[in-house]
Order: sequence, then C-alpha cells, then structure tokens
Amino acid sequence: MINVRKWTPGLRQVLGRRREPAVVQTLRSAAAASVAYVIALRLSPEPAPLTAPLTALLVVQVTFYATLTNGIRRVNSVVAGVLVAIAFSVLVGLTWWSLALLIVAALAVGRLVRVDEYTAEVAISAMLVLGATVGYTAWARIVETLIGAAVGTACNLLLPPPVWVDEAGRSIEGLARRVRQLMLRMGEEAAGRVPWQRAAERLHEARRLDHDITGVDAALRQAEDSLRLNPRVKEGLLHRVVLRTGLDTLEICTVVLRVLARSFTDLAKARGAQDLFPPRVGATVEQLLSEIADAVVSFAVLVTTDLSQDAESAEARLSAELHTAAGTRDRLAELLREEIAKDWTDWQLLGAVLTETTRIIDELNTEHRTRRLLEELDRVSREHRAKLPRLARLRDWLGVQEELWRNRAGLGSRSR
Repeated sequence: MINVRKWTPGLRQVLGRRREPAVVQTLRSAAAASVAYVIALRLSPEPAPLTAPLTALLVVQVTFYATLTNGIRRVNSVVAGVLVAIAFSVLVGLTWWSLALLIVAALAVGRLVRVDEYTAEVAISAMLVLGATVGYTAWARIVETLIGAAVGTACNLLLPPPVWVDEAGRSIEGLARRVRQLMLRMGEEAAGRVPWQRAAERLHEARRLDHDITGVDAALRQAEDSLRLNPRVKEGLLHRVVLRTGLDTLEICTVVLRVLARSFTDLAKARGAQDLFPPRVGATVEQLLSEIADAVVSFAVLVTTDLSQDAESAEARLSAELHTAAGTRDRLAELLREEIAKDWTDWQLLGAVLTETTRIIDELNTEHRTRRLLEELDRVSREHRAKLPRLARLRDWLGVQEELWRNRAGLGSRSR
C-alpha cells in the first residue's frame, strides 16, 4: 500500500517549483520537440524525421528574443550546409579528401552567412546530406528544419517564455550580501590588532568578488534577453536599465572595497605590532563599515523591487541608512584629524580610508542613482532611434496623434 503521507512533502515541493523558470523552460522544450516531430511525420518523406524536433529544441531558447535570432540562424545554417553538400555531390562525390574539403568549405560558408554559434551546424548538415541520397534527403532536411523552427517560434508565441528577472534579482542581492559580510569582517578586525597576513586575506576575498560579478552579469544578460519582445512584460526597457545600473553601482562599490582592503593591508604592515587604528577610531570604523554594509543590501533590495509601495519603503530605508552612515563618516573625519595632528606617520593611509568609504556612500546615494538611471535611459533611447529611425518617427507620430485625440475629447487636462 502506498504511503500517501510519505510522498506528500515531495509532491508539494514539485508543485511548488512548477512556476520556476527552469521547470517552465523544460516543459516548453519537450512540448515543442514533440509537436514538431508529429508534424514532420506527416510532411517529411523521412521515416524518422528527428531533425524537426532537434531544431525545435534548439530554437526554443530561454527567451523569445533568443528564439527569433537562433531560429533564423539555425535555418540559415542548415540550408547553407545542404547547398554545399549538393554542390559537392554533383562535382566530386564522397571520398576522404572530399569530406575534408567539404568541412573546410562548410565552415567557411558558415562564417560568411554569419550564423555565429551555428557555424558547426553548417558542416554537420553538409556531412549528413552528403552521406545519404542527395536530393531527396537534402530537401527533407530543409523541410524538417523549417518545421522545427516554425514550431519553436510558435511555441514562444502561444506559451510565452519565463522571465528571468527574479533570478537576476536574487543574484544581485546575493552579491550585495557577500559584500556586506566582507565589510563586517573588515570592520571587526579594524577595531583591534590584525596581522597584515589576515588583512591580505581580506584583500584576496575582495578580489574574488570579481568572479561573483561575472556570474551576476551572466544572469542579468539572461534576464535582459527575457524582457525583450516578451508579451508578458510591460516596461521591459525600464526593468533592464534599473537592473543594469544597479549592478554597475555594486560593481563600483566592490572595486572601492578592494581598494579599501588594500589600504587596510598596507596600514597593517605599517603598524606592525600596534593596533590597526587607535581605539576610538577603530570602533568608529567598525560602526561605519557596518552601516555601509547594511546600506549595500538595502540598495540591492531597492533595485530588485517591482511594486511601487515596496520600492518607496526600500528607498526610505536606504536613505535613512545612508544618512546615518554619513554622520558616522563625519565623526570619523574629526577623529582622524585629531589623530593626524598628533602623529603624521600614516596620514595618507588614514585619509585613503576616509576617501574610500565616502566614495561608497556617494555611489549608493538615491539622487546619484536617479541621475544615472535617467542618463542610461536617454542613452538607450538614442541608440534605438539611431538603429531604427523609421520606427522612432512612427512612435512619435502615434504619440502626437494620441495627444491630439485626447485634447479633442477634453481629456488632456484631466490626465495631467
């Protein structure tokens, strides 16, 4: 007898993950490949037209934008390979040396037709067709490829691909929390005596954050592609720019944190057996880094929040934390001035600590973020207008016509 209670938690876990992008993408790929195979069985003369489901599987990519671009490139690669195979079969047939020439010619043609990652597919298609009966198999392979590409594209129209914004948001927040943990450790060590070797370990940790940024950037590029041409998404450009500028700010903060870790390491070497900072200064540095660390996480939450009410509360929390950190920074500046007046030995390194913490506070400032966001939106808008001038003029004309209609209907003043 089956124990229902034993399987219930696992079933709930599976059902709870049914909306995750990876699960949705797997089901979409399987459905597209199956439908393409069924259609190809009716239209292709081949007994097992596996090219159609293979093409559908490759075409149904993570995003709709990638589906369109990959579908076109894959069709081009297969057709180019078939044409190369037909030419070789007519001229030389299949021998060891003609196979080598075929591969060279197919790869060269693939680069000429600019199919990018599908360049090898040109050679694969050419070899498969050349090894079979040319003509019948060649056109069957073209038909199957077209079927697979059409089914894959239609699948994304009927079943919109998942949006990977949440995944990118979690990656950004994860990066911010790793930055926070490093800042907290550096602050704790700043309040006491720290060997320069341990300070150098923190410097290596700061350098490793560059690898984390690379992973977050890949997740963000995937999210940006999922927002392009996706019917499920409104204001996709705004989402892309908000996430991208947010990651840029965090990247700048990690670079400054690496410089701060370098200053701590040099200061630890210069201090030797003494404390890294005098007691009052060290306690203030620890408090300042703790406050900045909390602000970094709040900034990440702000740039990954969609709902306006939550965004307002996140922005208010960030502003309050930055205001507190700025006050602590000013108190640190007074303490450092007193210490430097007593002993000028390490004034450059002490001043560098103040400069670097100030830079992070300025980067996280909400006004600075808003200004950068507007500049990026203007830049992207100008690029779109330069690439598609006719579409931009059409949008402007539609906007003018809508405004005229609203004014005639007496709605212009109400909308304002």
